[in-house]
Amino acid sequence: METNNDILNQILRTVGSVQDSYKQLAEDVLSIKERIEVLSRPQTQHRALEGKDEDIGTAKIGSDTAKQDPMRALPPATPILSPSVPSHDGSPKLSSNDKTASPQRRTATSLSSRIILTTYPGQSGIDPIAMKWGHHDQLERGPVVVSRSQSTIRRRNGMRMVMPDFTNSEPAVNLGPFPQWADAKKIVSLDPLGHLSPWLFDSMIRNENIHIRPTIAITKAHMKLPELEQSVRAGRLKPDGKICLNETGELAVTKFAVEPVWFLPGIAERFGIDEGSLRRSLFENTGGSYPELITRGDLKLFLPPIGGLTVYCFGDPSKMSDPNVKLALRIHDECNGSDVFGSDICTCRPYLIFGVEEAVKEAQRGGSGVVVYFRKEGRALGEVTKYLVYNASK
Repeated sequence: METNNDILNQILRTVGSVQDSYKQLAEDVLSIKERIEVLSRPQTQHRALEGKDEDIGTAKIGSDTAKQDPMRALPPATPILSPSVPSHDGSPKLSSNDKTASPQRRTATSLSSRIILTTYPGQSGIDPIAMKWGHHDQLERGPVVVSRSQSTIRRRNGMRMVMPDFTNSEPAVNLGPFPQWADAKKIVSLDPLGHLSPWLFDSMIRNENIHIRPTIAITKAHMKLPELEQSVRAGRLKPDGKICLNETGELAVTKFAVEPVWFLPGIAERFGIDEGSLRRSLFENTGGSYPELITRGDLKLFLPPIGGLTVYCFGDPSKMSDPNVKLALRIHDECNGSDVFGSDICTCRPYLIFGVEEAVKEAQRGGSGVVVYFRKEGRALGEVTKYLVYNASK
C-alpha cells in the first residue's frame, strides 16, 4: 500500500514533468513564431540574416545559437519610403507593404518586432544572479543587475537601465566597508556597494557579458557660492588653504552622487506592510510602468527613476563614520525656486548656505561636515503643490 509520502512524491514528479513539458512547448512555439517572422520578410533581409550580409551581426536562422536562444532579437520588416504611394501633401508616404518599392531602400536592423514587456520566474532561460542582501562577504552578496540588454535580460536581479563605459571612472576616495553594510535591515534604500560594483564584479562583466553599473559615484570638486565670499568678509569663514581655499570663499569638497536601490522586503518592513502590498502600490502609482513588480516576485530589488541624492563632504571623508569626532550635518530638500533662482517666497537657500558654513567650520575644527541634498522638491511634493501652498498662505 502506498504511503502518503509516496503519493506526494509521485504528484511532485508529475508536476515537475508538466513544467518541463510546458517550458519545452513555450520554446518551440517561440522558435516557430520567430521563423515565421523571418520567412515573411523580404529576400534581401533573408540574405542578411543568413550571414551573407557582412554588415549584419546576427546568427543564422536554424543555427545552434538560435535554437539555444529563442529570445534572440531578429530584425523586423523595416518600413520603406514608397514614391508610388503619396501622402495628403504629395510627399512620399512611409509604407511597409508596397511590393513595388525599390529593394535598395530596405535596411535590416538588429531590433526585434517582438517587445518583451515582462518576464516570469521559472520562464525558460530566466536565471537571475543571486542577491544575498546584507551578506558580509561582498562577492557572495552579489551585484545589482538591472540591464535589459540581450546578454543580461535573463540574469537580472532587479528592475530598471543602460550600460555606459566605466574606464577611468573609479571612486575618487576609498570608502568602507562598514559593519552596517553586512546587516540587511540597516540599509534598504541604497546599495552600499554601489560605488564599487563594476570593479568588484569585473570578472562577471568580462567572462559572462553581464552588464553591471554603479549606483554611486564619488568625485572631488571646488564649490563657489556668492554668499560664501560674504561669509569670509564677515569673518564667519576663515581661509585655511585646505577646506576654505581662499578669500573668495572657494571650498574643496568631496561629492557623492547616489541613486536609490530599494530592497523591497526591507522597505516593506520599514513601512509596516507586506511586500505584496508595496509592490502593488508601486505598480499602480507608476502607471503600470514596471510590470515585473507584479510578475517577478523573485526580483527583490527595484531602482525607482526618481529619489536620488548628493552628499557634499567637507574635510576628510573617512571622518564621516568616526564616532570619536563631531559631525555637522545638514539634510536639505531640493528647492528650485530658492536654491537656484533666489526666490524670496521661501528661506531654503539661506538655510542651505548656513548648513554649508557650519559644515566647513566643523571640518576645520577636526570634525566632519556634511550636507545631504535630496533631489525631491519640497518633501517630494513637487513644485505644483508647493506653489499652490504658497498661494494659499498669501
